[in-house]
Amino acid sequence: MNEEEVQRRRREQDERATQRRAAILGLPYLDTRELEHEIPLVKDMLPVQQMHQDRIVPLVRGGNEVMYQFGVTSQTPQSVLQVMRRQYEERGDQIQFSLISLSGYRALMLRYDPPRPTEYQDIKIAKEGDSDTIAQVSQTLNTVTSSDLFDFIIQQADRLGASDIHIENERDNIRVRLRVDGALHPVAHLERDRYRVIMGELASRAGISTAAYQSQSGHMQREITTEQGTHLLNIRVETVPTVYGQDAVLRLFNFDESLLNLDLLGIPPRQRREIDEVVSHPRGLMLMVGPTGSGKSTTLYSVLNALNTSDRKLITLEDPVEYSLSGISQIPIDTTHGQSFADGLRSVLRLDPDVVMVGEIRDTDTARTAIQASITGHLVLSSFHANSTSTAFSRMIDMIGVNPIFSSAIRLVIAQRLVRRLVDATKEEYEPDEATRNYVKRVLAGIPADVECPDLDTFKLWRPKPSNDAPFGYKGRIVIMEQLIVTEEIQKYIRGDVEDVHPESIEQTAKAEGMLTLEQVGVLAALRGETTLEEVARVI
Repeated sequence: MNEEEVQRRRREQDERATQRRAAILGLPYLDTRELEHEIPLVKDMLPVQQMHQDRIVPLVRGGNEVMYQFGVTSQTPQSVLQVMRRQYEERGDQIQFSLISLSGYRALMLRYDPPRPTEYQDIKIAKEGDSDTIAQVSQTLNTVTSSDLFDFIIQQADRLGASDIHIENERDNIRVRLRVDGALHPVAHLERDRYRVIMGELASRAGISTAAYQSQSGHMQREITTEQGTHLLNIRVETVPTVYGQDAVLRLFNFDESLLNLDLLGIPPRQRREIDEVVSHPRGLMLMVGPTGSGKSTTLYSVLNALNTSDRKLITLEDPVEYSLSGISQIPIDTTHGQSFADGLRSVLRLDPDVVMVGEIRDTDTARTAIQASITGHLVLSSFHANSTSTAFSRMIDMIGVNPIFSSAIRLVIAQRLVRRLVDATKEEYEPDEATRNYVKRVLAGIPADVECPDLDTFKLWRPKPSNDAPFGYKGRIVIMEQLIVTEEIQKYIRGDVEDVHPESIEQTAKAEGMLTLEQVGVLAALRGETTLEEVARVI
């Protein structure tokens, strides 16, 4: 029996009991089920406070003969009826009371006095060692109603610009952490009894089980309304069973297509020219590498958006589809249930695409199919798990062996990280010590002459200064890219002309040809005052 049927039966029992009670009290019985959502409200006959206190609601007023009709319940004091009857008769007005059920009374009162939406205080990110803020946020979350708790956490995470929500079971409580600008921050400890509320909402919305003994993946969407307007959040849900329950991580993707724009990523002009030159060609392979959460997907989607013109056909293969883009055919690949990127890629090549994005190259079959596609008139974009461009080359060669076709297919490899951006209004300039100066000189030794760089003997650095708006002195993130252009010298490693195929030797060759490493790009960003050396060290 479903919930709706249970509610219907309870209401029927309530009405029958009320009808019997009316006969005992000598009052006419009124079944309000047909009226309670349609009857016009008479709001100026009784104060709302009295309606709550005496369990009484106005039903009808007026007509040719002045007639007042009220709905009363079995809990309405008889003395109230006697006083009202005497008052109205003394004025020469007719008054009538009808007995209604408590269910009917509650339904009518929801119209006379609708519940006001509860306003909860915004969640704040606590500074290091600030247990008071965590306690305050915990108290707020523990007072949020069960029906609002899940939505409130997502709405607050979006307001703070969080990329992930971590819900972690501990012995005595549930820890909630948000990843903001790449760093995890504890925000609250929930009471253990909220676990079922959260997991119940996750199960119903993301299509996962609350009783699973293995890790699960799900997906959901949530519309967020702010003062700036409405936007859609795509939320990827991952759960894993632990000793005290299922831990969950919710990855938030802001469904705002206008933000997927290369111009908004802050890519330095020199590196932007290299990307534009590669993607302007009709064929070739471009790889994005980096750990999870380094912004690979955002950059790939931004490149796709730049290529998305009416004279090109673009197809993506993704596991899962993170952003839905207009004008692009996006194909979900469920690798957990036997599908593969390689099979999907072979299928879509028959559809005559100009540009293909493969979510990730994970195996030899996918790598070889992508390479084959990139030399037969397709521009292929993909991601690959590696720490640096040279490591990616070495791993790819290990995967597919010495391959002359790969050497003519691959055009560009980008390794990417995201570092937190200093707040310009509050950042603090300081004079670095001698050890720091020597480190910077060592890292930037031998960089190309056309790279803008301050005097390494007199440069200044900046440190974060916390404020109310930015508790850690950072706001937002910037992209750090290491871009390896595949030149004739680099191709020698792929073709097998060079025996020493190690990441170090590949990197040295690329640097000699003008490549800036991730560390060099990060240090240059710190010298420009965009971030700090400590942040670069944390990420790289």
